[in-house]
Amino acid sequence: MHKANLTKVCAAALVLALAGCEKATYEPAQQSGTNPPLPKAQNFLVPPMKVPEGTGWAEGEKPTVANGLQIESIASGLMHPRQLLTLPNGDVLVVEANSPGSEPVSSPKQMIAGIVKNRSGKGGKGGNRITLLRKASGQTGEWEKHVFIEGLHSPFGVQLIGDTLYVANTDNIRKYRYTPGETRMSDPGVEFTDLPSTINHHWTKALLASPDGKHLYVGVGSNSNITENGLDVEYRRANVLEVDAQTGASRIYASGIRNPTGLGWEPVTGKLWAIANERDEIGADLVPDYLTSVKEGGFYGWPYSYYGQHVDTRVQPQRPDLVAKAIAPDYALGSHVAPLGLWFYRGSNLPAKFHGGAFVSNHGSWDRTPLSGYDVVFVQFKDGKPVGVPEPIVAGFASADQKTLKGAPVGLAEDAEGALLIADDVGNTIWRVSAGATGAAASR
Repeated sequence: MHKANLTKVCAAALVLALAGCEKATYEPAQQSGTNPPLPKAQNFLVPPMKVPEGTGWAEGEKPTVANGLQIESIASGLMHPRQLLTLPNGDVLVVEANSPGSEPVSSPKQMIAGIVKNRSGKGGKGGNRITLLRKASGQTGEWEKHVFIEGLHSPFGVQLIGDTLYVANTDNIRKYRYTPGETRMSDPGVEFTDLPSTINHHWTKALLASPDGKHLYVGVGSNSNITENGLDVEYRRANVLEVDAQTGASRIYASGIRNPTGLGWEPVTGKLWAIANERDEIGADLVPDYLTSVKEGGFYGWPYSYYGQHVDTRVQPQRPDLVAKAIAPDYALGSHVAPLGLWFYRGSNLPAKFHGGAFVSNHGSWDRTPLSGYDVVFVQFKDGKPVGVPEPIVAGFASADQKTLKGAPVGLAEDAEGALLIADDVGNTIWRVSAGATGAAASR
């Protein structure tokens, strides 16, 4: 074994030995809802790290689904599929990407964390492309696949306004003239506007068009856990940006959201909502990731406080003036579940209880024992607000003993028939969930 690789392996073994002691007190469901319990923050020499080993799906394997639903693969063999968009003609765009790898490794802890995470398969090579899926008339099984756009730079968000397709790379938004029916983009596209791209600790740029088509909303994650890389690299980070869809001019719409990985419009009130990945390294039960309405001009605490006005004493300098303004999120999803997909369901294929509520895909923890996330859950809404606890709808991505990982859910969408689509970036598969025969009951 090469000396450098041996050093990495030994260091990883040492860190894992040091990091495997602290265990969670709460189940994710116990730490979800509108008023989650928040235990005392802890400090660690080395943060807890635990990931299953990525194996992918064996022939014939698939996730489990809640009763009354069925699941099938409509595309496999992809290159790290992350996001989905259903076009007006029923075609589905699949964004295939992963981190650009531009973040420097500045500490042994960061190096080891990268090694640990990559064991899960989440570090798989991204395609830097968009693939188009098409279901032919009367077709069963997997859909047709066509490479639609290539040569992108760690893309994530994709939206269509009229005949303009917008793609959010990690460093910019590009726009293309979309021609319905074509299976390969004929327009070379142009850069529309730039996006914050220094370091790219959080590289994904979620994208959502306003209902009137006048604006694009962009989720931009922080460049650190709690500003350990300095405040200068956090310029226009940990924000939701509002971009004029005609001119490309942008402004900060809301701030203090550590990593807003998914955006959506709540169908009753028309309000903007986001999912967010909160900070790490203060305990297996801190801090709950969340789902929240996003208020124009609102500040949500990062980095100075979490879940409203709970001060993070690690951050220097302290900013009590900003903490006093921090808005508590609407709804906790559980600590370290890592939500990466949000979809408000408007279709009619799935049972009536899902209509108007939100599906959230949890990519899964890397720093919690036992694991949390690795599932798709449903959050019921009433009068425009979330109620109850998240209900597991699709599970079985991680093995029951939590040692192996077959897949991990990311982007969500709804196909032309109202079925739920799930991008699985570890299994390199797109799953389709529809009403049907009683499925194996999903569980955490």
